[in-house]
Amino acid sequence: MLSRTAALLLPVLGHLRITADPVSAAATDPAPDAASDTADTAPTVAPGSIVAANHTSLADPVVVLAALHRLGARPVVLATAGLWRIPLLGTLLRHEGHIAVHRGTARAAESLDAAAAALAAGRVVLIYGEGGLPRRRDSGELPPGPFRSGLARLAHATGAPVVPLGQAGSRRLTSGGRAKQLAGLATAPVRRPGLHVHLGAPLHLPADTAEATARAHHAVTAAWTAASRHAASRGAASRHAAAGQGPEATRP
Repeated sequence: MLSRTAALLLPVLGHLRITADPVSAAATDPAPDAASDTADTAPTVAPGSIVAANHTSLADPVVVLAALHRLGARPVVLATAGLWRIPLLGTLLRHEGHIAVHRGTARAAESLDAAAAALAAGRVVLIYGEGGLPRRRDSGELPPGPFRSGLARLAHATGAPVVPLGQAGSRRLTSGGRAKQLAGLATAPVRRPGLHVHLGAPLHLPADTAEATARAHHAVTAAWTAASRHAASRGAASRHAAAGQGPEATRP
C-alpha cells in the first residue's frame, strides 16, 4: 500500500524520470500505471535484491518507492524505528512487513536478521547506507555521506546482489526546518520540481566489510552523480523553454 500510495502521490508533487546504466538495462515496458515521463531505460530489479539508495531528504522514500513501483518492485524498507511510533504510519509499516532499525541499541542487529529473512523469501529490500540525513538545510544536492557497515554485512550474510540507486531532486520537495519542509510540500504541486532516479548495474560485494562498504558507497555515489546530472540538464532545459530560448519554447 505504501508503494502504491507513493506512486499515486508523487505525480502531484513533481515530475519523476528514471534512467539506468546500459549494462543493467532490460527492454521492459513501463508498468500500466506509469506516468508519461517514466524511464527511458527501465531496468528490472530482481527478487531477492538489495536496493541501496542515497538519503538526502524526508521525501526520499516517496520518490524511491514510486520509482521502484513503476519498475514492478514492492520493497521491504529498513527505516528508523521512530517511524513506527507515528499513528497510522506505524500500523501500515507493521502490516506491510517493513523493518524497524533500532540504532544504538542491543536490538540493532535484529533488523539485519529480518532483512535477511525477507531476501530469502524473494523480497526486494531497500536500505539507506548512510543511516541518516545530511545536516545541510538548503535545497542543494549533496553526494552520499559515509556508509555504515550494515549494508555490507547484509550482502555478505545473504549473497544478495546490491542495486545502487541514486536520486536527486527530493530536497526541492522537503529540506530545512519543519516550517520550510511543510512549505515545500504545500507549494510543490505549483512548482512541479524535477525528480530523477538512476539505477546502476547490480553488483556482488566482497566479503571484507570495509572494502564492501567502500565499493557500495562508490557505486551509489556514481548513481547519484548520474541522477544529479540528468536533473540539472532537465532543469536547464525547462528554464530555457520558459524564457523562450530552447527547443521546447512556444514558437509564433
